[in-house]
Amino acid sequence: MTRSSATQPGTGAGIQVALTSFVVLFSIVGLALYGLPLYYDFFVRDFGWSRTQVTSGNALSKLVVGPLFGFVAGWLVDRFGPRRLMLAGILMAGVALIGLGRMTALWMFYLFYLLNALGYVCGGPLPNQVLLSRWFEVARGRAMGFAYLGIGVGGALVPLVSASLVAAFGWRIALQVLGLLIIVLALPFAYAVRESPGVEDARLKGSRSDERAPACSEDNVVARRLQPGGSIDDHDRARRLQPGGSIDDHDRARGLQPGGSIVAILRTPAFYLLALGSMCSIAAVGGANQHLKLYLSLDRGYSQGEAARIISLVLAISIAGRLLMGWLADRMAKKHVMLLIYLLVAVSIPLLFLATSGTAMYAFAVVFGLGLGGEYLIIPLIAAELFGVSVLGRLLGVVLTADGVAEAVSPMLVGYLRDVSGSYRVGFFWLIVVALAGAAAVAALPRQGDQVLAVKERS
Repeated sequence: MTRSSATQPGTGAGIQVALTSFVVLFSIVGLALYGLPLYYDFFVRDFGWSRTQVTSGNALSKLVVGPLFGFVAGWLVDRFGPRRLMLAGILMAGVALIGLGRMTALWMFYLFYLLNALGYVCGGPLPNQVLLSRWFEVARGRAMGFAYLGIGVGGALVPLVSASLVAAFGWRIALQVLGLLIIVLALPFAYAVRESPGVEDARLKGSRSDERAPACSEDNVVARRLQPGGSIDDHDRARRLQPGGSIDDHDRARGLQPGGSIVAILRTPAFYLLALGSMCSIAAVGGANQHLKLYLSLDRGYSQGEAARIISLVLAISIAGRLLMGWLADRMAKKHVMLLIYLLVAVSIPLLFLATSGTAMYAFAVVFGLGLGGEYLIIPLIAAELFGVSVLGRLLGVVLTADGVAEAVSPMLVGYLRDVSGSYRVGFFWLIVVALAGAAAVAALPRQGDQVLAVKERS
């Protein structure tokens, strides 16, 4: 096969794919997901809603949209590709923020939150994880690390941008401007991206070391792509070229058959440990994120500017966390990286009890930000390592749907505990316990080689 610079990792089509995911995640997650909780305190003040109510929009939308559309979205990604879902998701997320900026009643709040959740399912992590997994193999951790920087950059900018817009125009106009930004920024990238590599781009799935290997040798195995019908060539299924040029025995063994292999995966304890660990950590992260602005602004008396700076620092540090965790995921066992991420989340939350101390809050921002940076990044990486990529869309559809339920229920529970007790102490203690439970589930995950045998025995 003829090589060209446009088909090598890090150039041409690969840059376009990674940049597309960066911009889409910047918009869907950075601006929308992390931006909306910045306005909860305005809803409490202007409409007189309780903390349970302002977090119930997120809860109800994800409990309805997640179960109804999460599994379907995973199937649609595998069947039709991620690009079409991304286009729809971008439009829905943008329109949702515009609508929230114009709402006048609680039912409108719920309606547009439902639309925002649907936009997240269709345009957020799920299709982007599948898109990147299709284009990259050995460098998958680095590619996802770069793409997920978009979340950190968007999340770090949105508190500062929102604070400036609110000061100049009020919170309603600020929300509508964010909605328009999502559409203007992300839609052109998603429209232009190709969702699967062609024959000439297949070398993106290899490593840089294949430039040193003969074109007629084992690296041709890596250059082969998934066939249009979803079938995988037998040699592709058996081999993957490692960064040093060697073929790893576990990777040779772990290629799972497409189609019915999802049933075998669902019968393994590893799947449920992964889902449980992911749900618990997401619950802790979501509970902290959804209430951070409410806690700082209404309970601790921070100004809008002060609260924005702390929240911005959390998301800025998450950028370093994504880079670090993506780098570690390519160099050590992904289970250990996942455990590190979950422990960082668990040990950061107690620092919120010391919010009267500026030093404690900045320490929280650093530790929590590092864990937050790797949170979503590590899930598809360890899922691909344990179960292969042939049914990754459907597998992530199940896991991310479960995560969505946890991310919905936990903030609402924390809000309810705050409303009935008058303090965040009980709610924050709950977040610590659930985060530690997630770390324990990850620690119990099997080694990759053992998991290969377990899946094969059930196939």
